[in-house]
Amino acid sequence: MIVPILGNVAYSITMDPTVWIFDDRKIILEEAFQPVNKMTKHDELKEAAERWERATSRQAKPPVNKSLSRHERENILQYSYVMPIDDFLNHAEIKEGATNATLLTEHGDVTLSIAQLYNSYLVFAIEGKPLTEDGPVYLLYKDGSNKDNPIKGIKKIRIN
Repeated sequence: MIVPILGNVAYSITMDPTVWIFDDRKIILEEAFQPVNKMTKHDELKEAAERWERATSRQAKPPVNKSLSRHERENILQYSYVMPIDDFLNHAEIKEGATNATLLTEHGDVTLSIAQLYNSYLVFAIEGKPLTEDGPVYLLYKDGSNKDNPIKGIKKIRIN
């Protein structure tokens, strides 16, 4: 259930989609293709103040592992999720001169440009469950052009 990024990168990394369900970067699949709601400056300041208040009102040593509330656990299990791939590509540090990426899948290799890869999501959970069939991840373009026909069965991503 892991997906390595290897090839023309400074650091070969291994992604583990089974833990992304707890990652704050995940996006609900249905919301991934909706227009972004622009926050006003006032909303951003209010949100920052609330975060600061929560952070300073806790004990000196906050708990390492925050337990999920029952409501949060139920929500996790009802949605399908995607993860933007760009953070992982940035950590792997694609070398200058790399022109494309090859997705090694169960159904054959798929080649796309580095720009297309950066502008993609990885689907990792359907209704809160890992993709056991045709998984561990599917690739969707951020523009939604392949939403009905994602690239499935991705086992490795090789940067060329």
